Amino acid sequence: MTYVEGFVVAVPTANKEAYRKHAADAAPLFKEFGVARMVECWGDDVPDGKVNDFKGAVQAKPDETVVFSWFEYPDKATRDAANAKMMSDPRMEQMGGEMPFDGKRMIIGGFDSIVDDRGEGPTGYADGYIVPVPEDNKEAYRALAQKMSGVFIDYGATRVVEAWADDVPDGKVTDYARAAHKKDGETVVYSWVEWPSKEARTQGWEKMMADERMKASSENTPFDGQRMVYGGFVPIVEA
Repeated sequence: MTYVEGFVVAVPTANKEAYRKHAADAAPLFKEFGVARMVECWGDDVPDGKVNDFKGAVQAKPDETVVFSWFEYPDKATRDAANAKMMSDPRMEQMGGEMPFDGKRMIIGGFDSIVDDRGEGPTGYADGYIVPVPEDNKEAYRALAQKMSGVFIDYGATRVVEAWADDVPDGKVTDYARAAHKKDGETVVYSWVEWPSKEARTQGWEKMMADERMKASSENTPFDGQRMVYGGFVPIVEA
């Protein structure tokens, strides 16, 4: 199954093009190191939450936009080897000194996919999620996510990935644990749903909300939905 390196970062909105160029220029280097797929998504429909949200996750300022992005690897060993190369390559050091955002507030972690389903069509929009889940509920969560993946794809989604925390460090300023308000005995899931377009996403969600499978699944969720972080994002780099 796919191994995921997931990132969330706050970028000054005025730096959108600089960030896009920075990521696009770095893509060939990451691919050289072993990244199978790299996607950078710019915040588009990122709501404020009552308990937590993407903005709070990275302490985004009013003039900043949240970016949700990920690297895909065929397995953890390939990811570990890639990270070792990144740490020793002088080109990465130069790149680190030119970042158009505050790297101290970037959250990062490695996740093992537990669901990875594909539909048909291009990627033109993505829903991103961070979910706190009791560790003992892993199989119940996986079973629910697998069921819901089928619903998403039935209504037009092109990819559904649910990834369970594997190598998710604590950060000095921000991290996934704080983003999800993680409690003792819980872990964090990083997930996304890809759509052909924002319009397809809107239409898909309208149909899903009327689907009996959605209603049945919402009755016994194996996690605290009030602490689920979510938002809609537009891909600006894919390699």
